[in-house]
Amino acid sequence: MDPKGKKILIADDEPDILEIIQYNLVKEGYEVITARDGDEALAKARMHKPDLIILDIMMPEIDGWQVLAK
Repeated sequence: MDPKGKKILIADDEPDILEIIQYNLVKEGYEVITARDGDEALAKARMHKPDLIILDIMMPEIDGWQVLAK
């Protein structure tokens, strides 16, 4: 799969994890959008329409399962 023009949203409340995943995906040519919690992930998913969403299950407020359900 050609990563050119493909957007990936990563949602995780751990900044180090976000940075590592983002670094590796950008290096492969993907456009990466990050969110630090479930609310931000939902807003950014609606705004950017990513091709893939990587969700942390254990986040404060709205967890990954709740984001997935919405």
